[in-house]
Amino acid sequence: MIPWLDNATPFPPLESALREPNGLLAAGGDLSPRRLVAAYSKGIFPWFSPGEPILWWSPDPRMVLFPADLKISRSLRKTLKKSGYAVRADTAFRTVMQQCAAPRDGQPGTWISPAMIAAYTELHEQGIAHSVETWANGKLVGGLYGVALGRMFYGESMFSLASDTSKIAFVHLARQLERWGFGMIDCQMKTAHLATLGAREIPRAEFGKNLAKLVNLAGITGPWRFDNDLAE
Repeated sequence: MIPWLDNATPFPPLESALREPNGLLAAGGDLSPRRLVAAYSKGIFPWFSPGEPILWWSPDPRMVLFPADLKISRSLRKTLKKSGYAVRADTAFRTVMQQCAAPRDGQPGTWISPAMIAAYTELHEQGIAHSVETWANGKLVGGLYGVALGRMFYGESMFSLASDTSKIAFVHLARQLERWGFGMIDCQMKTAHLATLGAREIPRAEFGKNLAKLVNLAGITGPWRFDNDLAE
């Protein structure tokens, strides 16, 4: 059994999360900025199907990337050197979320509902949620979005309309975050896609210790702008 949250109920201890399904912690509550910030500051994220109750998760182990551990394959390095791509931050947040929510081959639907888009757009307007975008010939062709608290970044979703364009955005993000002193990128659950970029699983207890330090550091306020040598 997991607890049901009303809009004022705090989250239960992470140790009470279920082992199966891995990390399911609680249900209910809302997607207000206050609730979302409280969740992310503890290493909790929402993930649920549209029309169903909000479900809150804290899996063990946790997939993360330490920015200094970024790995770039030879083929991706060649792609990064090609002219024609520009990487920007925070210029098309809602569009990035909508693209992440678009139907994909082999998937029956999406968890990124209009309510989720509205909630994270509100966080973006408060300078808490951010997008990283890959552009080609003036068109958005890939990107990702996530949440930043202190010097901690939580990746949420990414999309590609052309080969490697989400990876291009992710590489630029990791490089910029390392320069800014961010210590960790949360990737939530294990994926082969992110493992190729250097992400790995760590115990939830280790994740929590790192998180507690990073979220209390001074953050980067306002809309993000990447360094010029990373943005082109």
